[in-house]
Amino acid sequence: MRRVRPGAAASRGGAGGGLGRARGEERALTSVAAGDRYDGGGTGGSDGSGGTGGPGGSGGERPEDTPRLWHVTLSVSGEAAPLPEVRRALEQLAHDHPFLLTSRYARDHAEIRYWEEARDLHDAAAVALRLWGEHRQTAGLPPWEIVGLEVIDRATYHQRVAEGYGPPPASPVGVHPF
Repeated sequence: MRRVRPGAAASRGGAGGGLGRARGEERALTSVAAGDRYDGGGTGGSDGSGGTGGPGGSGGERPEDTPRLWHVTLSVSGEAAPLPEVRRALEQLAHDHPFLLTSRYARDHAEIRYWEEARDLHDAAAVALRLWGEHRQTAGLPPWEIVGLEVIDRATYHQRVAEGYGPPPASPVGVHPF
């Protein structure tokens, strides 16, 4: 028996019998709470927050409501564009999206890395997947498509860097050619 998220078959044209979305229609994103299996009495969160329950340290917020930091790497690709235009567009994106760490680019692809504060991975990924399209007009970004997305929590990012196999720290910060 294959297990599928509710509504997933319909959205992929499966056994839902025409219940899928129309082309270009937005899909509502939902999250699942930690539930009874969550050990809220721990001494440290996996996000490096120390398990204090949020910025104020009050511990009054539920774990699923506490924002966490997520390291996002967004890869885009498409038809070749003039390098000066790609650079200018990415610099404008960095101005519009101040948490942008670094962008690397070539004539036909780019990689954007930044930190996102979100409640969970689903929210961070949803924001990342909208980033390029929402800023395409205002920043003058090329009409490229998203071809890759990686979203990892802060603890995983720092563990990878410490072990020497993760993405290196964004240095130097800014917009640079590949």
